[in-house]
Amino acid sequence: MRLDRVRAVLLDMDGTLVDSDAAVERAWRTWAGEYGVPMDVLRPRMHGSPAETTVRAVLTGAPPEVLARAAQRQLELQYDDLTDVVATPGAPELLAALDARGLPWAVVTSADRRLAAGRLGAAGIVAPLLITVEDTPAGKPSPLPFLAGARALGVEPSACLVVEDSVPGVEAGRAAGAVVAALRGLDGDIRLRDLHELVTELRAVPAN
Repeated sequence: MRLDRVRAVLLDMDGTLVDSDAAVERAWRTWAGEYGVPMDVLRPRMHGSPAETTVRAVLTGAPPEVLARAAQRQLELQYDDLTDVVATPGAPELLAALDARGLPWAVVTSADRRLAAGRLGAAGIVAPLLITVEDTPAGKPSPLPFLAGARALGVEPSACLVVEDSVPGVEAGRAAGAVVAALRGLDGDIRLRDLHELVTELRAVPAN
């Protein structure tokens, strides 16, 4: 699984470390009703990309000022909805395993800092380093967020393990040159059923 070469771990937030699926869907469903976007058009794009990217994709032809207001409205719907936002199964164990091995880690998310802070706080997760959509010129599927995370940790991207649960995230990790562990049946270098499986694999790697 190539984990013996990993020197740092870059973790997605929503769907990977934090179970926020219900809150995300509630926000997008309300937004879709307000903007007249069918959910079958929106649903494949709801996860993994910044809100602005998704809004541009579904409101094609809208002027820039409309897109900006629509993206801001979507974020506002999410900021205060932390109902049922919790850590994903295996997340606390994974973070403890990383700390025990001395592996530096960061959260790299398509959310902005306000939303990320709220959801991580609700899940009881304190990230030593947080890279948000506000920190790079482009969000996932661009590799820039993961490249920024690797640079901040002082590790080459090729020595990083990216853990993701969305297609844009997997694409971003691959484009950054990292080893990608993918959840939800996605096609990564490593396929994970859940984070517990990654904990088991990490514990099996001999300590340096």
